[in-house]
Amino acid sequence: MALFLGMVAFPVSAMADHPNLSKIGPVLQHPWGMDFLNDDTILVTERRGNLFRINLATGNAHQIGNMPDVYHKRQGGLLDVLVDGEWIYLCYSAVLDGGSSTAIDRARLDTQRRNLIDRTTIFTANRPTRSGHHFGCRMAIPRTGQQAGYLFASLGDRGDRNNAQDAAVHAGSIIRIHPDGRIPTNNPKGDDTKIDSPKFDNWLPEIWSIGHRNPQGMAVHPDTGDIWTHEHGPRGGDEINRITGEPFAGGTNYGWPTVSHGREYATGRQVSKQKTRAGYADPKWVWDPSIAPSGMAFYPQDATMFADMQGHLLVGSLKFRQLWLVRLSDGSPRDEQVVMDRAIGRVRDVAVAPDGSILLLNDEASGGVWRISR
Repeated sequence: MALFLGMVAFPVSAMADHPNLSKIGPVLQHPWGMDFLNDDTILVTERRGNLFRINLATGNAHQIGNMPDVYHKRQGGLLDVLVDGEWIYLCYSAVLDGGSSTAIDRARLDTQRRNLIDRTTIFTANRPTRSGHHFGCRMAIPRTGQQAGYLFASLGDRGDRNNAQDAAVHAGSIIRIHPDGRIPTNNPKGDDTKIDSPKFDNWLPEIWSIGHRNPQGMAVHPDTGDIWTHEHGPRGGDEINRITGEPFAGGTNYGWPTVSHGREYATGRQVSKQKTRAGYADPKWVWDPSIAPSGMAFYPQDATMFADMQGHLLVGSLKFRQLWLVRLSDGSPRDEQVVMDRAIGRVRDVAVAPDGSILLLNDEASGGVWRISR
């Protein structure tokens, strides 16, 4: 299926120098994830199960065939997409006996770039449930640093907070696997792990870290290759965490729900009596009130279109329909600023194009791809 919609430009009034905001390509229904196929082409998922190839220069879009069946219920469906060389990775809620679990497929495009071929499921989370909540489903493969070449993926707790502290359950964790689905032998529960502690006896071999609620942002630091994530808290307590890099490594517990800044939806009471505790990693940044973060990208140091953003984090907000800039100093967040305010609706994903422009996905029933440029 080929689609086209001419690009329309608007000013971004919340940014000081009023850059242009342009809509690219067709209307998409609840788009969720995107990645670059090449410098001028992206792949974009729709939660209902569709994948589109969109040309950023012309707006031409083609729907890709041979997609997996997805559990399209509430927050579930076809979620993230990741491109690594010839391989395309899809993170989605798979239809299984007992409901659904987060799954990852690997495939390639055919020569006409119209259909997926050689599609194989390389990971499926255990203990499926009929819940439509908290799938997580962001992916990244670092290309530099100690974690180069590994596939990381986030898994939400599926609406059951106890999962996040149970390493015998995939839900509520970050996993690390090889791109073909093999399990690294140096994972916390790997065959040649250097971690000698009985607390890892029940860990599933794919799990890298636990204690996560619903991580819907994942980004690779362009210089160090470290993995950063953010995740939804309940009322208050949205977090940014660094998942790899000193001092954090495999086997780290990020706290949910034992340690949390968040409050219960129903009562407003603190989820945990403690916001920090020995043996648990503290978040790098906390939002209270919550912004409902989704999508995250580092703005490269060598990108010049928005020089004041170099080396800092861009984060989308679903709740406030904003784009946030989280500025870093000495490797940690120091302050934040809203750089786009209610211009396109719910911001689901964020990416930086090779020319330094910023791409956004608007997660609405009549959503789509937007670009901020000057």
